[in-house]
Amino acid sequence: MQTFDLIVIGAGSGLNVSSAAAEMGMKVAVVEKGPMGGTCLNRGCIPSKIIIHSADVAETIKKSKLFGINSKISSIDFKKIISRASNIVDKDAKEIEEGIKEDKNTTLFKTEAEFIGDRMLKSGKETIRGDKVIIAAGTRPSVPPIEGLDEVDFITSDGALRLKKQPKTMTILGGGYIAAELAHFYGALGTKINIIQRGKFLIPNEDEEISKKFTELFSKKYNVLTEHTTIKASKKGKKFVAVAEGKKQKKKIISDALLVKTNDFLETTAKNIWALGDIVGKYLFKHSANLEAQHVYYNAILNKRIKIDYGAMPHAIFSSPQIAGVGLREQDLREKKIDYAKGVYSYINSGMGIALHDNDGFVKIFADRKTRKILGCHILGTDASTLIHEVIVAMKAGLAVDSIREAVHIHPALSEVVQRAVNNIEW
Repeated sequence: MQTFDLIVIGAGSGLNVSSAAAEMGMKVAVVEKGPMGGTCLNRGCIPSKIIIHSADVAETIKKSKLFGINSKISSIDFKKIISRASNIVDKDAKEIEEGIKEDKNTTLFKTEAEFIGDRMLKSGKETIRGDKVIIAAGTRPSVPPIEGLDEVDFITSDGALRLKKQPKTMTILGGGYIAAELAHFYGALGTKINIIQRGKFLIPNEDEEISKKFTELFSKKYNVLTEHTTIKASKKGKKFVAVAEGKKQKKKIISDALLVKTNDFLETTAKNIWALGDIVGKYLFKHSANLEAQHVYYNAILNKRIKIDYGAMPHAIFSSPQIAGVGLREQDLREKKIDYAKGVYSYINSGMGIALHDNDGFVKIFADRKTRKILGCHILGTDASTLIHEVIVAMKAGLAVDSIREAVHIHPALSEVVQRAVNNIEW
C-alpha cells in the first residue's frame, strides 16, 4: 500500500490544490480516469464556448442586412467547427497530464477509485491511503425516467459537443442553461430545434422577467413547447420520436437527434476529507469550483479554517441573447420580504444599443432602500456576460449602488446601460 500526504480525486479544479501542495513538498496522489482538466476543459465551458463562437459568427452574418451589408452563408463546415474545439481541449488535457507526470512530488493514477477504508482507496490494482483526501470528482448528466428512453441512442450535453455530423433537426428535453446554449449553437448553424420544457418558461432559475423575455425570443426562432412533459421516447429507423404531453394535448416531435439535459468549510462528514467543485452541489460553475479549491487549500493544507464566502457569485448563459446575473432575483426579494428599489434600462435607448440594433436587451438592478447596497443585477442582451462585472466588483466590495452611478462611464460604450439602470432606480 502506498501512502500520501494528500490524495485528490478528480483532475479539474482539484489540480489547483494538488499542485499547490506538491510545490510545498507534500507527497501527492491524483486519481483521474479520464482526460486531465475536468468537466470545464473537456466537456463543458471551454469546448462549448469555442463552438458557440461559430454560432455567434453565423448569427452576425444572418443579421448583416440590418447594418447595410448583404451577405449569406454558403456552407457550414460542421466537422471543422467540432474538430477545432476537440483538438484544442485534447491538446490542453494532454499537456496537463504531461505536467503532472513530470512533477516529482505527484503520482498520477489513471483509474477510477473507491473508498475501502478510512481515507483508504482502491485505485485500479493499487491500494492507496492519504492523510488528507479531497473529492473533486465533478458530476455527470442526469437521465430522467422517461418511458423508452433507455432503449434509444440519445445524447447528453457531453456528446453534443463532439457530434461528427450536424443533425437537420434536434429535440432537446429540458429548457435550462445548457439547453439554451446548445440550442443556440445548433440552431444558428441551421439545425431545426425543438425544445420541450416542463415549466412555463425556459431558463427558469433566472430572474422572472429575464426568463419570460428569453422564452419569448427563443420561441420566435425555435419550436418551443413550454408546460409540456416528455412522457415517451422511441426510435423509428433513424428518426427519434418524443411524445410531449401538455395540458390539453399530446404532440409527437420527430427529429434526427435527441438531446437529454439533464457545509461552509467544504469539509465532509468524514474526518480529513474535503470536497470541491460540482460534486459539492452548491454552484455548478468553474469559477465557483476555483473559489472552493482556494478555500480547500486554506483549510485542508494550511489548516487556516477559513469559511467560504459565496457572496456575489455570478453566472452567465452564452446563448443568443446572452444572459448574466448576480445576487438575488426579484422573486427572491419578494419572498424574503426585503425592502428593495429597482432600476431598469433598455439597451435600445443607449447610443451603442442603437448601433448594435439590440431592441430586446435590458438591465435590471436592485438595491436595499436603507443601505443603498446592491442586492442583485440581471442582464439580457449583447455582451451581458461582460457587462455584469462592474456590478460584481461593487457587490463584493460592499459598495453602495451610488458607486456605479458616480463612476464616469465611457460614452457611448455599452456599459452605459448598467449605469443608466442605476440612474433609473426609483427610491
